[in-house]
Amino acid sequence: MAERGISVTRESIRHWCNKFGRLYEKRLRAKQPCFGDTWFMDEVFINIRGERHYLWRAVDQDGDVVDILVQKRRDSRAAKRFFKRLLTSNKGSRPRTIVSDKLGSYGVAHREILNGSRHDTSQYHNNRSESSHQPTRVRERQMRRFKSVRQAQCFLNIHSAVYNLFNIQRHLCSAALTRKRRDDAFASWRCVTAG
Repeated sequence: MAERGISVTRESIRHWCNKFGRLYEKRLRAKQPCFGDTWFMDEVFINIRGERHYLWRAVDQDGDVVDILVQKRRDSRAAKRFFKRLLTSNKGSRPRTIVSDKLGSYGVAHREILNGSRHDTSQYHNNRSESSHQPTRVRERQMRRFKSVRQAQCFLNIHSAVYNLFNIQRHLCSAALTRKRRDDAFASWRCVTAG
């Protein structure tokens, strides 16, 4: 907007995000190719209005966010709810391997819901999911924390869909391929927002 000389308040942008964010997220998820067969899971606490909540996150081996869920607890019931949500959001395809920390809730949910996959709890193997929380922490600080669970869940769903689109992984490819992937991502973004 600044590039075009248009002055817009942050409140207007917030209203646009609330109005169009879910629509864009839905379109991006529909265009998203299938996720990898190894899912890295982790949970981290976030404070919402002075209360501790847990942000459950699963990423695949390429660093794409499979799904995010904000919950009040981190017991086995919460883990089972997260696993069920993962399966529905990934169109029913199951991972070959799940990598998590040694939290007992993951073991219970794995035995009851994803019994056919391998569960790896080795130390340092789930560093990929640990580091995937960093962009969220940056946004949380910029927004001066989340104000409600609903607002946090809505924002994180949209943020992860956009993050997956622009997750080009420049360190793994040449400059020419990086430019092509970036151009493809912007073309997809224009297609999603045009509709």
